[in-house]
Amino acid sequence: MSDTDYDVIIVGAGGAGLAAAIEATDAGARVLLIEAGARAGGSTALSGGVYWAAGTSLQRQAGIEDDAESQFHYYMTVNQYKVDPALVRRYCDLSAPTFEWMVGLGVNFPLENLYVSGVDKIRRGHRAEGHGAEIAEVLEGALSGRSVDLATHTRAEGLVVEGGRVTGVYVDGDPIRAGAVIIASGGFGANRRLWAELYPSAAKQGELAWYIGADECRGDGLEMARRAGAELVGHDRGLLLMTPGFAHDVESYLPPWVVHVNHEGRRFIDESTEYSVLSEVLSTQTAGECFAVFDEAARAEAKAHPAPNWAADRLAEFAEKGPVVRADTLTDLAERIGVRPAALVTTAERYSEDARAGHDSAYFKDEGHLRPIETPPFYGVRIRPAIVCWTGTGLRIDAETRVRDQADRAMPGLFAAGETTGGFAGPCYAGGGASVGNAVIFGRVAGANAAKLALS
Repeated sequence: MSDTDYDVIIVGAGGAGLAAAIEATDAGARVLLIEAGARAGGSTALSGGVYWAAGTSLQRQAGIEDDAESQFHYYMTVNQYKVDPALVRRYCDLSAPTFEWMVGLGVNFPLENLYVSGVDKIRRGHRAEGHGAEIAEVLEGALSGRSVDLATHTRAEGLVVEGGRVTGVYVDGDPIRAGAVIIASGGFGANRRLWAELYPSAAKQGELAWYIGADECRGDGLEMARRAGAELVGHDRGLLLMTPGFAHDVESYLPPWVVHVNHEGRRFIDESTEYSVLSEVLSTQTAGECFAVFDEAARAEAKAHPAPNWAADRLAEFAEKGPVVRADTLTDLAERIGVRPAALVTTAERYSEDARAGHDSAYFKDEGHLRPIETPPFYGVRIRPAIVCWTGTGLRIDAETRVRDQADRAMPGLFAAGETTGGFAGPCYAGGGASVGNAVIFGRVAGANAAKLALS
C-alpha cells in the first residue's frame, strides 16, 4: 500500500469515529475507518441515545431558555473544577450546533424525549427516538457516497512514528500510512487489566463488577498512543452504577422507596438522587458501600418500575436464595448485614415517623417515596458501585483534539476523540448524555482538524 492511499486513518467506528469520518470527508480527505468489531456503532450504538446539550432548537420549541455559558458554569461547578476547562468550554459551545448537525443528518429527537438528565433543573437531555442505535445508524448512513473505506474485524496494533511524527498505524504487522491519525477506539471497560491500573474503583469490586459497553473497548488506542509517548489524564475516572448484584441487567435507577444506610446505620442521602451523584457520594461512605433496607409491607407493594428486579415477587425469590438478607427484627438484620444495630433502629424509627407525617425531615425525599420500616420481616441488600458504564481515564488532548505528549506538546499527526480521551469526565457525571456528546462533538473536531493537517 502506497504512502498516499489515505489522508486520514481513524481507529474505531463508534460515535466519535463516525462523526470524525463525516467531517474529514466533507473537508476533502480520503479516509480509512478501522473497526475491531463486526460492524460500526461501538458503545454509542448500545447507549440510551441521550445527547446532552444547551441552546438547541428543541429546547426553544419547549420554551426553554438555555445557553452554552450556563451549561459550562453548571458542569464546572458540579465537578468542582476538576476537569479541563478548555475541553468543557468547547463541548458547551458546540453542543447545540452539533445537535442541529445530527438532526440535519436525520436523527429524530422527539420533543417528549427532552428531559432533565443531570442534577440541575434544566431539560438538556435529548433522547433519540431509536436510542443510541439510531444515532449510530444515521452517522454510518451518512458515510454512503463519501470517500471512506470501512474495514471491520480489523484491529490496529500500534502507531507508525517516523521522524517524530505519527504517519499511520500497524495492522497485521504491516504499516498503513496517512497524513493524520485519529484514535477513537473507545474506553477500556472490557479490559480488567487496565481497570487495575487506571480504574481501581472498578477493579476493587472484583467479580461483582462488569461492563455494559462494547466488547471491543479494550483500551487498544490508549495503549498504542501511550507507547508512542502520549500522556494520560483523569486517573480513576468513569461512571459506576450502583448494583445489588441481582443479575447482569442494566438498571440505572434503584427504587427510590428503599432506605440507604451506611455501616454506621445512618442514612446519608435522598435515595431518589440521580444515579451519577448517588454513586459518587457512596464512594465516601465506609467501605464504599451501603445497604438498602425495607420492611415486608414495602416489599409486598414493590412494583417492577423503575427497577424490574426489585418487584415484590423477585425480592421474595432473592430473599430465599440470596443476596437479599431477611430477619425478624431490625437488630438481627443489622448484625447479619454488618451495620450498627442501635443506630439502625433509631434510623428506622425516625424514618417511619417521617413517612407517616409525609415529610422527610432529614433528606427531603419526595413524600411519595416514603415507606415506614416497621412491619417484620425486615430486609437488607448490600449495594456497591460495580457496573462500569464508561471509563474516563484517557489520552490528554487539547480543545483541538491534538494528543499531548508527556512534555505537554502536541504529537504531530495524532488526534483523539471520545471515550479514549481524558480530561472531560469529572468526579460527577453531570449530565446523562454527556458521554455520547463527548464522542460526537470531539469526533467532529478531530475529523475536521486531521483533514486540514493532512491536506495541507
